[in-house]
Amino acid sequence: MPTKAMPFHQQKQKQVSQGYQSTKHVHQIQSRTSSSKSVKKEQVETTQAMAQPAYKLPAFRERQPEGMQEYQRMASHFGRDLTTLQHELHRMKVATQEQVENIEITREVRERMSVQRRDAPTEIPKGPDFLVGLRSHTVWEKTPVKLLCTVSGYPTPIVKWYKNDAVIDPLSVPGKYKIENKYGVHGLIISRCSVADSGVYSAVAINSQGKVVSRATVCVRRATGPGEISHLPGQVPLLSGIRRSKLEVFLLDSFGVTFGTEGESLTLVANMVVVPDLPNLPPEVMWYRDDTLLKPSRWVEMSVGGGTAKLSLPHLNKDDEGLYTLRIWTKDGTTEHSAYLFVKDAAPTVKGAPGAPMDVTVSDANKDYILVSWKPPNLTSESPITGYFVDRRKSGTSDWVQCNPTPVKVCKFPVQGLTEGASYHFRVRAVNSAGISLPSRMSTGVTAADEESDVQVIKIEGKYDIVVQKEELQGVCVTLTGPPTDVHASEINQTYIVLSWNPPSPRGQAALWYLIEKSLGDSNFWQRLDTGVQVRSPRCPIFDLEDKKAYRFRVISVNKHGPSEPSEPTALLQKADPYGVPSAPGQVLASRNTKTSAFVHWEPPKNPNNLMGYYVDCSVVGSKIWTPCNHRPYKHTRFVVHGLTPGDTYIFRVQAVNAYGLGEESLESAPLFIDAALTAPSAPYGISLLSCDGSSMTVAWKRPKRTGGSRITSYYLDKREVESVNWKEVSSSPATKRVFKVENLTAGLFYEFKVQAANLAGVGLPSEPSRPFACEAWTMPQPGPAYDLSFWEVRDDSLLLQWKAPVYSGASPVTGYIVEMAQKGSPDFVVVNTEAVNRCYLKVTGLETGTSYVFKVYAVNVSGKGKASDVSEAVCAKTLPGTKEIVSGVDEQTGDIFLSFEAPEVSALSEFIWSKSYKDITDSNRVAVSTVGRCSRLTLLKPEKEDLGIYSVAVTEAGGASASHTLTEEELKKMLELSYNIRNPIVPLKTELNYEILEKGHVRFWVQAQKISSAVSYRFIVNDKEVTGAEGHKISHDVSTGIIQMTVEHFTRANEGTYTLQIHDGKAKSQSSLVLIGDVFKVALKEAEFQRKEHIRKQGPHFSEYLTFHVDDDCTVMLVCKLANVKKDTTFHWFKEDEEIILDVSPNPMSGSCALPIPLFSRKDQGIYKAVLGDDRGKDTSVYDISGQVFEEIINAIARIAGSSASDLMMQCTPEGIRLQCYMKYYTEEMKTSWFHKESKIASSEKMRIGGTSEMAWMQICEPTDREKGHYSIEIHDGKNAHTRTFDLSGQAYTEAYAEFQRLKAAAFAEKNRGRVVGGLPDVVTIMEYKTLSLTCTVWGDPKPEVTWFKNEQEVVSDDHNQISFESGKFASLTIKCVTVDDSGKYSINVRNKYGGEFVEITVSVYKQGEEIPEPKLGQTSRTSAAPKPAAPPSKPQTPTPSMKSPTPTPPQSVKSPTPTPKSPTPPRSTKSPTPPRFMRSPTPTKK
Repeated sequence: MPTKAMPFHQQKQKQVSQGYQSTKHVHQIQSRTSSSKSVKKEQVETTQAMAQPAYKLPAFRERQPEGMQEYQRMASHFGRDLTTLQHELHRMKVATQEQVENIEITREVRERMSVQRRDAPTEIPKGPDFLVGLRSHTVWEKTPVKLLCTVSGYPTPIVKWYKNDAVIDPLSVPGKYKIENKYGVHGLIISRCSVADSGVYSAVAINSQGKVVSRATVCVRRATGPGEISHLPGQVPLLSGIRRSKLEVFLLDSFGVTFGTEGESLTLVANMVVVPDLPNLPPEVMWYRDDTLLKPSRWVEMSVGGGTAKLSLPHLNKDDEGLYTLRIWTKDGTTEHSAYLFVKDAAPTVKGAPGAPMDVTVSDANKDYILVSWKPPNLTSESPITGYFVDRRKSGTSDWVQCNPTPVKVCKFPVQGLTEGASYHFRVRAVNSAGISLPSRMSTGVTAADEESDVQVIKIEGKYDIVVQKEELQGVCVTLTGPPTDVHASEINQTYIVLSWNPPSPRGQAALWYLIEKSLGDSNFWQRLDTGVQVRSPRCPIFDLEDKKAYRFRVISVNKHGPSEPSEPTALLQKADPYGVPSAPGQVLASRNTKTSAFVHWEPPKNPNNLMGYYVDCSVVGSKIWTPCNHRPYKHTRFVVHGLTPGDTYIFRVQAVNAYGLGEESLESAPLFIDAALTAPSAPYGISLLSCDGSSMTVAWKRPKRTGGSRITSYYLDKREVESVNWKEVSSSPATKRVFKVENLTAGLFYEFKVQAANLAGVGLPSEPSRPFACEAWTMPQPGPAYDLSFWEVRDDSLLLQWKAPVYSGASPVTGYIVEMAQKGSPDFVVVNTEAVNRCYLKVTGLETGTSYVFKVYAVNVSGKGKASDVSEAVCAKTLPGTKEIVSGVDEQTGDIFLSFEAPEVSALSEFIWSKSYKDITDSNRVAVSTVGRCSRLTLLKPEKEDLGIYSVAVTEAGGASASHTLTEEELKKMLELSYNIRNPIVPLKTELNYEILEKGHVRFWVQAQKISSAVSYRFIVNDKEVTGAEGHKISHDVSTGIIQMTVEHFTRANEGTYTLQIHDGKAKSQSSLVLIGDVFKVALKEAEFQRKEHIRKQGPHFSEYLTFHVDDDCTVMLVCKLANVKKDTTFHWFKEDEEIILDVSPNPMSGSCALPIPLFSRKDQGIYKAVLGDDRGKDTSVYDISGQVFEEIINAIARIAGSSASDLMMQCTPEGIRLQCYMKYYTEEMKTSWFHKESKIASSEKMRIGGTSEMAWMQICEPTDREKGHYSIEIHDGKNAHTRTFDLSGQAYTEAYAEFQRLKAAAFAEKNRGRVVGGLPDVVTIMEYKTLSLTCTVWGDPKPEVTWFKNEQEVVSDDHNQISFESGKFASLTIKCVTVDDSGKYSINVRNKYGGEFVEITVSVYKQGEEIPEPKLGQTSRTSAAPKPAAPPSKPQTPTPSMKSPTPTPPQSVKSPTPTPKSPTPPRSTKSPTPPRFMRSPTPTKK
């Protein structure tokens, strides 16, 4: 069909992209641009001229068909040369122009740099002066205006521009203002003036010598007509002026739609080409978020250079979500690129907690008051937000302080009590029933200070500042201020009311604060409010107000001089939410946009109520799970949702948002299948000639690569002769297939063809003209070319190549095909199959992953190999992401055998084409195909051996998704068995028929099925007889557990036999049997009888747990048992070897347990222990034999505790040698204890003695020598582990120990041989006057000791009255003849030799005849030195350390007199005496 005859409805429709990603160029129409366009126009005309034939042959010189081929070749050759020459000429012109411009720019840069480096000439300083001042202008709206002035002075003045005394910042409104400075002429260009640009503009010139000002008025008038059209939503502000640039910038790869998560970092990158690329002159770049110009900060980092422009967001927050636009100034204007950034919530610290709020802003700052506002987060599955917490932080600190004790429900909060002059940051956290969200991004810093100051600063010539109070300007001095004015409510909601007022004027110089009073209703009873802090700002939030009550308020000013009069009261004010949440948006419409996005549009809510924006949610149809599409309120009513899954169907809903929260959701949109929007298809390609008979040609072509989202319905084929320019349609009706036979052709001519595809969106672009085909009849015997080569099942190392048989088969039928392949770009083809295959497909293996290949196919017949097919497109051997294979299985419900395939993605046009042996399946009686979403299933209706083979599936319009599966006989057999079991079900059993013995001796027979229904039926058969639930048998089942059971209450010998259970549940059935015969039955019967007896036993008092033992922490062995069914009269007794054990505390059966302690357990405690429990209901006995294995277990348990408590080895020196000892909680020789010396086990001997006490184990090294030096250890084995303690007896430790041993040995020898009194002397002697007293004792010592007697510490000398004798070196006596009262006193004997000695004291009392024998007084019956108590056994220290010193041995206790003696007036023996006390050692004899 010729292009010029295309109907209107079939023409290509222009697709307007609804996406957020776009690239556009803004151009200014200037003379340079016009010139450029004229050049382009000439180029277009040249190109069109090139497309027409340069020369048309006259009719008489036309070639004949036989010479037409050569003529065509020559014409094509020279035509290509002419085209190449023209393109080369144009390229040289453009390159020359660019070089000239580059030279000009380079020269200008060098001149500027040389001017900067040139030394400034010495000039006389001069103040700035306007040679030409500003001139006032009156202009029409939307026209530019230029203000110019000329300034002189030295140093060169700096000129700043002001509008209405406010500094003009060109970056604040991009494209609005442009400031120029050329050779002292300064200019301000205002682009596209609006009425708002009217005002007084001034240029201020300043240098070190002074300052001058020039002013001018600009008046902008508006012409009658419609107002200015605002820019589209989501776009950056339109430029009203172009910044000239000498650079040309072309954007290449730019950032696309991006997804991030809070807390992550992200960089947007745009690559560009800059001409010329000068390192010192990068292009001017601006970044926008939505309509806000971004500036570098802690949250935003920008860079440009090296051919890239980057925007880095180091810490993402939802505040960063929005449409990002990159704008770059170029020679012709600007070039722009935009894409959306989505930022989702970070994972909450508590599951179900809401997302963080965003866009925290501060406003209305005063001395101690700031209003904080924010936007609420989106909620989908989380519970509703109940409120917000506001936190503050002083700048320079890291501590956050919570401002509100209870959550505030509205998205704004007045913060009071701030420090004047301090700078603060704020953040917000959301609260719901699950927990608290993460904090929002903190706000920018804000200073707590008055917006308006009462101080005015006047500058004089830039050098001096004069500070003047407003009160001084007014000429009034105020002490007591007036009342505030205009008291009103600036914020009212259900939580609080913010009162605002104007300060008194004049206010005075003294510090000012305010008091607030309230009155309920119209009453005049005023009550002062307790604000908690001093109110110093003309703002104050009031929280504690009752609901549904109206109040009036008034304010009083206070300073140091006193309070003012109250202000005028406000009108009645009441807490209330004036707006509430917005209503639900209107109808939501969704339409296709791209394969992963959708365009959503909705109607605004009827009641917006100060709308902040909208949240859009989506859900896959059938999932009932809603996902947020945007995470920051979007201001407009149309939105592009990105990140959707191709091939899924979604529904959408919208919520409106304001300061009070999220409104109701809108109604859901209609379901939308995600696929690209409908467009006209792309051009077909690959036109090839399949056959020619001299008057017709059969041509084929490949389908367009892009179908446009709609099925291709037809193809339009045009033709033309090679010499002709005009195209003619082949047929009046379009083709529906990609093979078409073109009739009515002239033999010998060359023809070209082109094809257009059409779908619902229209007719696409035409294909490139085919190569010229000669209309000559094919007569060769070989077949023609195969065609339509396609690739399926592309994997990392293999692919499936398919083709169609040639239309022209040659002189004989096609017998096979040969395939050749080559790597992309290589001319060397290799044969894939050495033997021809007789099918139109081939599995190619052994490919290299990631390598691209091309193929061509030859058809073969008897005459040989025919023409080659066109070379295929290149295909890369790589598995597509998400590719899955065909899965075989059996349906669990129906038992059908199936093959299933899931495509990674599908479109609305996708079809699943199943084939067997790569041939379409035509027999619908054997298979059935069903498709749902991305899954397709091929079900084998009558699976047999005929169904074995290769099954494949290909998905159209899905990027080549395909797979194959070989169904083998073994696999089919397994699936048939499984299918049979599903279609002929059995009741699956978890357990077969089993039995268990219950208490009372009952026997339970049971089976557990995996699942049974309430309609299940069953029967028990015993010895071929059905058993019913009669007396003695209980039969039941439980549907929830699947248990079927029968209980036999009286299990006797008659119950021996075979038990069978038959189950029927719907169509399913099952059977299980149990044989109880012979020994198996005897075991069951014995256990039943035992349980019956046990039941009888438990009717009276009995042991619920029989005797066992445990060892306490102090190593006391406890025999314990637990009792049951006891009462007060129940008795309990312990026995050992049938002898009752009587305890200090009788056992208490009512406690439920009894214990028999066995302290210091040893071998003597072995025996049979018995516990007897009884009362009038019966008796129960528990016997425990402590011997053999039980004894070993007890000893091991004791060793386990004792070993854990063992101290480190300590050294003790004795007269016999060196002793190593280990203290522990308890030690007995039955414990498995081993001593080691240098890893050699020590056996007890005369040299090495091993022993112990109840508190320690020791090893004595007798008479140690150097051989006994070394490492010693003790191991205490508890049956499982060994507890080891060590001591290193070597080096200094051994030296000191050996010295101490020698000392103790010598001391022991001295103690053994010293002089001493063996016995015979009483402690007290009472005697009557004039009788003879004989004090006689036996002494011992080696060598023979010396004996000395003393009286009252004075030595007694032998005479007639006092006779002293010492016989045989053993017997010493003192005889006092005819005693008198003067002989009363304290006598002592000193026995001593060279090793020492001792004193023994005797008290002698003499009384007169007739007097009563005196009774010994307290202290008179005791010796002067009482005998020391025996040393207590050492206890285990908390942290034992080796002892190097030997304790002093305890002397033996002296023998006391068996009979008391008469009372004596001698002072008590406890009186101090210079004589050493008895038992005191004396190293040397006392000299006489």
